[in-house]
Amino acid sequence: MELRRFWWWVVLVLIQFGINGCFGCWDKERIALLQLKASISNYTCADCFTSWDSANKESDCCDWERVKCNITTKRVIQLALNDTMYSNEDGWYWYLNASLFLPFEELQYLDLSYNWIPGWVPNEGFERFDVLSKLEVLKLDWNNFNNSIVSSFSEIASLKKLDLSSNLLDGSIRIRDFKVFSNLEELYLSGNYEIHDFVVTTEDRNRLSKLQVLGLSGTKVSARILESSAAFPSLKILDIRDNKLEGSFTTKELGTLNKLEQLYLDGSSIDKSFLHKVGVMTSLNVLKMRNCGLNGSLPAQGWCELKKLQVIDLSENKFEGILPSCMLPMWMWNMSFLRALVISKNQLEGHIPIELCKLIDLTLLDLSENNLFGFVPSCFNSSAIKFLHLNKNLLSGPIPSAFQNNSNLVTLNLRENYLIGNIPNWIGSLSSLSFLLLKANHLRGRIPIQLCLLQKLNMLDLSYNKFFGPIPHCLSNITFEASAKKPDLGNRSIVMYDTYYMSPSLAYIDTKSENIRYEEFSEDHEYLLMDAEEEVEFTTKSRTYSYKGDILNYMTGIDLSCNRLVGEIPPELGRISNIRALNLSHNNLSGPIPITFSNLKQIESLDLSSNNLNGKIPPQLTELNFLAVFNVSHNNLSGSTPDRKNQFGTFDESSYEGNPLLCGLPLHNGCTEIGPPSTMPADHEGEESGSFMDMGVFYISFVVAYITMLLGIVAVLYINPYWRREWFNFIEACIDTCYCFVVVHCRKLSYFRGA
Repeated sequence: MELRRFWWWVVLVLIQFGINGCFGCWDKERIALLQLKASISNYTCADCFTSWDSANKESDCCDWERVKCNITTKRVIQLALNDTMYSNEDGWYWYLNASLFLPFEELQYLDLSYNWIPGWVPNEGFERFDVLSKLEVLKLDWNNFNNSIVSSFSEIASLKKLDLSSNLLDGSIRIRDFKVFSNLEELYLSGNYEIHDFVVTTEDRNRLSKLQVLGLSGTKVSARILESSAAFPSLKILDIRDNKLEGSFTTKELGTLNKLEQLYLDGSSIDKSFLHKVGVMTSLNVLKMRNCGLNGSLPAQGWCELKKLQVIDLSENKFEGILPSCMLPMWMWNMSFLRALVISKNQLEGHIPIELCKLIDLTLLDLSENNLFGFVPSCFNSSAIKFLHLNKNLLSGPIPSAFQNNSNLVTLNLRENYLIGNIPNWIGSLSSLSFLLLKANHLRGRIPIQLCLLQKLNMLDLSYNKFFGPIPHCLSNITFEASAKKPDLGNRSIVMYDTYYMSPSLAYIDTKSENIRYEEFSEDHEYLLMDAEEEVEFTTKSRTYSYKGDILNYMTGIDLSCNRLVGEIPPELGRISNIRALNLSHNNLSGPIPITFSNLKQIESLDLSSNNLNGKIPPQLTELNFLAVFNVSHNNLSGSTPDRKNQFGTFDESSYEGNPLLCGLPLHNGCTEIGPPSTMPADHEGEESGSFMDMGVFYISFVVAYITMLLGIVAVLYINPYWRREWFNFIEACIDTCYCFVVVHCRKLSYFRGA
């Protein structure tokens, strides 16, 4: 019994120790941190080290910003000293003193990126890091290190990730310089523009046997890089975007990369023969070849072996040719796991093959900006598809009913085609729809009230169609809340990768999960999320912008311009307080501008031009502090323009022109003390509503002018016999010509009938 009680006490003590650990960080590490702060005395970020307080002896350095400690031992295990130098305009540089890091014996992660460090104090370089035997991640990107830094790493054998992107490395990089890194899994050299070769000799093979990620984007390496990459038997991800890969790839070279899972070639110049040989890399599940200058047709040779391929991006090339039912081409239908297919901005023709419907796991389909024609296949009924981009093609027919049961569809982009018919009533069943883009088709009918059921809608673009009738009042039921505030829309990014000029790290696309998602390749790996493929165009501020990434998350808007809508603008639209763009221009809307529009606190662009609106401009609109574009031109508005304060002080005459009864700045006609003239004089009973001309006077003037012109012609022909003869001869010639034409064609027609 006593023994059992004793063990209970031991367990309780261990639990207490595990929860609370030591009483704060170690003194020698606290002192070292303060010395580090002093060594970066000229840091330019105001809030870099606000919590690093040397005066307060009670403060626990484990609670300081940029510091992370082991929860049990209270030893410092992570230091994030990145972005302490925003610029070096004063000519001051931070020269590294490696000895200041030696007290952190348990350090696992060190980030010194974005500091413009050109070197180190003499004899205090990275060779002193031999004490840091547990250091696994070293981020040195966006500094000014040259090639000499590579040789200084001779004592850091524990590293698993080394990031030297965007420094001043140049010339040839030899793999033997990294021979000490036997545990290295990730190596990033992207953005070192002057690296022109990555040398691997026969003796160097298998030196980095654990390397899984190699980033060389934005350098000057040649096609030999693939042959060099064969020295890394564990390589899974190779990023050689934005290079000039001169020379051709041999099947032997590509065959040595049979374990490669992700290959990024975007923006690189590659030989077209690569398309015929890519099939030897049988483990590929991500292949990105955006904007590689490729042309011609897509070959089937070799691709059939890529049965694991899940993400293909061939956009912004010049592929062309007809797309019969056996094409995009047949090899794609063998890729049963394919989840993202992007072949936008090419010159492909033909119908959309119904074989696409066999790709039941397809989540993203982007065939935009090609020359595809015909109907949208009615078999697109897979609930897996979330992002559909078929815009800027030649597609015709009605909106297919295939989408009506897809509650997962987020983007439906069919703009700039030749679609006809109405918006179907089942549109309200697309409960996840965030972007509905139908601009510039031949759609007609009333705007269905079922649109009001789309509570997650961010963008609604129905412009340049033939919709008529009133604007549904219930559109105010949609919050148009930015998707950045909607957690269930956060996984819109299907293919995400870093650009070497933004972040040196290479993203890892998790192709093993049921949903394609963004995953860290190793612990504490930081990534820049980009919606590389999810991109939409929307017109606001009188211009068409392309939205993607974080900007797309925050953009919301309604565009109903260039239709035939009638009636008054529903005052309820003023309740959509989150909307950033509203365009109702070029319709037949009448009535006043709703005062409730003063509640659109986030609005940046409001275009009500080219309608039949009347009444005064509500002065409350001057409270819209984010309004950058305001246009009410070419209406029947009257009274004075709003006070020139806040944003309204920036609008020029073009915002108000075409309203004869408006007065005040910035217009040239000032307002008199008795006010502007009345919009509807009571004594003009014959004047039509909304007109500026007496129609009775117009008709009389037209008849008098017509009769006067006719009598003038008769008088001239009567007085001048020569002109009269010429006129009659001309009439006779016209009659003869018409007679001959009719007789000849009648004879031909009767001849063919007799035959």
